Amino acid sequence: MAEIEREAMEYDVVIVGAGPAGLSAAIRLKQLDADLNVVVLEKGSEVGAHILSGAVLDPCGLDALIPDWKEKGAPLNVPVKDDKFYMLGEAGQVRIPNFPMPPLMHNHGNYIVSMGNVCRWMAEQAEELGVEIFPGMACSEMVYGENSEVKGVVAGVFGLEPDGSYGPNTEPGMELHGKYVFLSEGVRGSLSKEVIAKYDLSAGKEPQKYGVGMKEIWEIDPAKHKEGSVTHTMGWPLGSNAGGGSFIYHLENNQVYVGFVVHLNYKNPHLYPYMEFQRFKHHPMVADLLKGGKRVAYGARAITEGGYQSMPKLVAPGVALLGCSAGMVNVPRIKGNHNAMLSGKAAAEAAYDAIKAERSGDELTVYETEVRNGAIGSDLKKVRNVKPMWSKWGLTASLMLGGLDMWTNTFGFSLFGTLGHGKNDAESTEDASKHQPIDYPKPDGTLSFDRLTNVSFAATNHEESQPCHLRLADPEIPVKVNLPKYDEPAQRYCPAGVYEVVEDESGPRFVINFQNCVHCKTCDIKDPSQNITWTTPQGGDGPNYPNM
Repeated sequence: MAEIEREAMEYDVVIVGAGPAGLSAAIRLKQLDADLNVVVLEKGSEVGAHILSGAVLDPCGLDALIPDWKEKGAPLNVPVKDDKFYMLGEAGQVRIPNFPMPPLMHNHGNYIVSMGNVCRWMAEQAEELGVEIFPGMACSEMVYGENSEVKGVVAGVFGLEPDGSYGPNTEPGMELHGKYVFLSEGVRGSLSKEVIAKYDLSAGKEPQKYGVGMKEIWEIDPAKHKEGSVTHTMGWPLGSNAGGGSFIYHLENNQVYVGFVVHLNYKNPHLYPYMEFQRFKHHPMVADLLKGGKRVAYGARAITEGGYQSMPKLVAPGVALLGCSAGMVNVPRIKGNHNAMLSGKAAAEAAYDAIKAERSGDELTVYETEVRNGAIGSDLKKVRNVKPMWSKWGLTASLMLGGLDMWTNTFGFSLFGTLGHGKNDAESTEDASKHQPIDYPKPDGTLSFDRLTNVSFAATNHEESQPCHLRLADPEIPVKVNLPKYDEPAQRYCPAGVYEVVEDESGPRFVINFQNCVHCKTCDIKDPSQNITWTTPQGGDGPNYPNM
């Protein structure tokens, strides 16, 4: 707002988001020049609070950034020892042998990690180098210069009135200016979305595709725990209703990460991704593993799935998109953290060279070239057709043809070229009248849980007097359009129970329980009318995922 006066702080590079991409960029900048002024702004209450922990990490990014990470005590303590793939039916499973899979699908040399703890450790390394890291500082606005270049961000706005206006107790925040701004907000970040639209960075690219990933951390019977074991499944319970699958990772201390991903291009608006996850845990193989254990945490997060052909242009004047802000996940591997780290390193090197040449506010084209032609591009090109094959031809065909395509890409060519995605995920939703409702079993409270109970295990918290950070372009669309046409799918696609349709004497009413939000961004992606925009709430608000 032009009438608001704010203090401004000047930096060489301003980084939004203390995830693996942003922290890698900060570390690399200070490795290159200890005198650079670098700041990292993190909306979570602490570094790692908004990182949905539990991943298999390819250490290639860490190897490139901090070669002596083992000596420095990086929390990569559980190497993958056992790697299994299964196709599930309702009552049983068939193991898919490892030997036909292309080398890139093997997890030998990778580690099962808590990415929250990896990021906490990376933040320590950054601070030792002199990086300033400010947690609890949500970045709510971009700041543009006289020539429409990105100049900085606004961070630390607190105490807005419930209607979003500035009141007597509002803290207006600060402007943090940089010669370059790096956006490493993760999937569907609000500032990244604004920048992509402002500079038309998606022109000529395929639409970005997404999945919603839900995860629980369980402490299980020690007799069933197999530290270093990795299991992936496909098939039941999703069947032909949606693409997706599961992962089960055995960490240390008898802990297991149980996760489930549903591709958001599903057609049936009656589909309930969260309940598909809960139903999955009743499969005999999974139920036997979890029996006698207890769930200790829950969370959810959108995942970019578009791949190489969906990455937007990565740079505009004064700004660069890093990691999942641009969509660098290798979908069949379910891995993106290594590419996030490599992107941060590449962006830092490009910015260092530019600043050394006394440039600022221009496009870091060297970064764009490195991402597309270097290790990240090579990683993503090999798997670029797996997701569109799955979407167009189904699971079985994608397993066979996708596997073939990954093998041929290993040798430098593809029989299919580069396939397109077609519709975005919101456009994929069909009228409710074309589909049958799905009858989901009631959670039993032992293996499966209702959403609100599980959300309490995300430790999410929002100051209730602040404005709702989930904005409706038209408040009437949920009831007048989405309810009669799509049976208002927000009631189901949200994994945190944020949205309800409540019947009262005046008829149906759309209710937003924003206090439940775990910042997954699914609503911003899947709403068929594209009526919901996720914006950042006050700094520190949101989930507080456990330090484990």
